[in-house]
Amino acid sequence: MRLARKRAIVTGGASGIGYAIVERFLQEGAAVVFCDIAPEATERAGKAFSSGGGRVAGLVADVASSADCRRTVEEGVRFLGGLDILVNNAGIDVKGNVVEVSEEEWERQIAVNLGGVYRMSKYALPHIIKGGGGAVVNIGSIAAFLGYTGLAAYGASKGAVVQLTRNMAVDFAQHKVRVNSVNPGVVDTPLLEHACKTLAGPKGDWQAVKREYLAGQLLPRAAQPSEIAAAVLYLASDEAAFVTGSALMIDGGYQIQG
Repeated sequence: MRLARKRAIVTGGASGIGYAIVERFLQEGAAVVFCDIAPEATERAGKAFSSGGGRVAGLVADVASSADCRRTVEEGVRFLGGLDILVNNAGIDVKGNVVEVSEEEWERQIAVNLGGVYRMSKYALPHIIKGGGGAVVNIGSIAAFLGYTGLAAYGASKGAVVQLTRNMAVDFAQHKVRVNSVNPGVVDTPLLEHACKTLAGPKGDWQAVKREYLAGQLLPRAAQPSEIAAAVLYLASDEAAFVTGSALMIDGGYQIQG
């Protein structure tokens, strides 16, 4: 029960990595409010989480919307009675290089992946500070550190998230708020399948694209969402009381493969 009596908000919590984070937080004793842009998935996830007996609520929200972010934090704090932890997980991926990506796609990518971290943190941090401090965990990506074909907007957004994490760590250390990022490599999620299918094209072999991603790792498999959730749990918990401004890589050794 490493998060006993802790109160958390998790964005993008209805599927993939976000779902695994909410599930693990509840198992570790936290009360959780999660949001997601997909209404049906949010409802299904809420029912599944509630069946475990934990204190949890789901909200439909788009983190690209300032009004939705403010509402998520306000309703979340009312439900939870305060706030100790924020996990900025919600994200999308837009394919293409800077010539191919439309301005609308570029703006949407930045608005969700980077703007969502900014907006949720802007509204959540005052509540975390009011409660005496806590933790913010931002979900970055290995794409923040490496160049990938056709992922210009996504890589730019995640690189900015990692740097924003460092700046937030500096700005809020005096308020006893720790801010770190978790940076996954290849993870078995619906987002990965969508990305591989998009890169492969309508007649391509998306599994071959996935195998290409895995070929560069020391550990030749995709991570499970639960493994990313375990890293987030560590950074959100008091076990990481001396960790802030870090960028934790969960990539199967991709970065050090020669």
